[in-house]
Amino acid sequence: MTSPTPRRTVLAAALAAAAAATAGSAASPAVAAGPAEPARAEEAMRRGPASPVDNRFWTSYTDWRSGTRKGTRAVAGLRPGVAIDAPAGRTDYTDPHTGKTATWEYATWTSPVHRSRVPATEVIASWNARTPTGTWLMVELRGTYSDATATPWYVMGRWAAGDADVRRTSVDDQTDGRSTIWTDTFSIDDASNGLRLASYQLRLTLYRKPGSKLTPTVWRIGAMASDIPDRFTVPASAPGQARELVVPRYSQNTHVGQYPEYDNGGEAWCSPTSSQMIIEYWGRGPTAEDLAWVNPAFADPQVCHAARYTFDYQYNGCGNWPFNAAYASTYKDMSAVVTRLGSLTDLETLIGAGIPAITSQSFLKEELTGAGYGTAGHLMTVIGFTADGDVIANDPASPSNAAVRRVYRRREWENIWLRTKRYNASGKVASGTGGVCYVYFPAHPTARQRLALRSLGLL
Repeated sequence: MTSPTPRRTVLAAALAAAAAATAGSAASPAVAAGPAEPARAEEAMRRGPASPVDNRFWTSYTDWRSGTRKGTRAVAGLRPGVAIDAPAGRTDYTDPHTGKTATWEYATWTSPVHRSRVPATEVIASWNARTPTGTWLMVELRGTYSDATATPWYVMGRWAAGDADVRRTSVDDQTDGRSTIWTDTFSIDDASNGLRLASYQLRLTLYRKPGSKLTPTVWRIGAMASDIPDRFTVPASAPGQARELVVPRYSQNTHVGQYPEYDNGGEAWCSPTSSQMIIEYWGRGPTAEDLAWVNPAFADPQVCHAARYTFDYQYNGCGNWPFNAAYASTYKDMSAVVTRLGSLTDLETLIGAGIPAITSQSFLKEELTGAGYGTAGHLMTVIGFTADGDVIANDPASPSNAAVRRVYRRREWENIWLRTKRYNASGKVASGTGGVCYVYFPAHPTARQRLALRSLGLL
């Protein structure tokens, strides 16, 4: 389960208030059994006009040569990217979590304007990058509202793979009175008045120590824009093909009390524990050298490692969605995105191609049979479906690794994942995630994986 306070609690309260007002090519692992960018016709056909989600990712050499570059260059190769060429200037940055001020060279890449197919109430950015020691990056978003006015540049994250130079962090207190950044999510403050975000740009700022020849390299950046309707229940989907993927099983609860500086293990570590399961499913993971810092008395040290390197020092927890995706992408030839899916049929498409997914949901104990707990926010890994269409999940909120594999009732699970409104234990209206999930996959997927990812707008 996620850390109990900052972002999700505040966002839930804001959404509840609004609701009250309006109511008033890698092989798959083993398996068992400038000018605005034009809308892409292929994506519109793929997702259909009624889809409330728009994904746009920049990944190709052509992408990196587009937009506006100040001191950056497009990098060709099997995995094209963008990197520092000749720095555009220098700047001082005072790390709010260490108090240290340092001077950095920087260069920028700004995307073309993307006009979202879905005028959006929320936007979540995600990125895949390498930041050698002595480098880091910042991701920003600027948009145009449906009334043709503009947002400011919002910081969506200051990020480094390590923690020796700067502390990766979200930035609080960003608002223009019409929209707000809630840790990792751009959100329209009052969706009931019809205001939406019609288009946006993303800006990358790459930093390195003065005089260094090192550079961050970004292979993927993009965002998921959405306008999910308010709903306490969602339509039921029909069961599809049964399949179960063989995914490592880790419990977050075996780490209770470990590393208080990274939010103390246990219920706060659902996100990194889920991320680590998927990373290892794809045959990646930290080396023995990487894990040397972990107390040797602790089991599954790779989970501790994932917690440390997904930790958001402002949010004070490991539940920052893009930071988890970015962590997964630090492993060789891995891609990762944060998105929303529309049904369990979409998840079955991924499972059928050998791709598990990490989903975010909140529920009362009685709303998910067999869970044995309730939560204001929790991540778990979907690894398959039974012949009856029920969900097979690796649920890290289990007492041991052996107990992690669970089977949850399809209808219950689909509703708690996809709804945007729910009643909490006090009977008050609270928010749901509306289908948020992380999808991690090889940078060079198989033909079948590519087809599945493309069908969901993820390539």
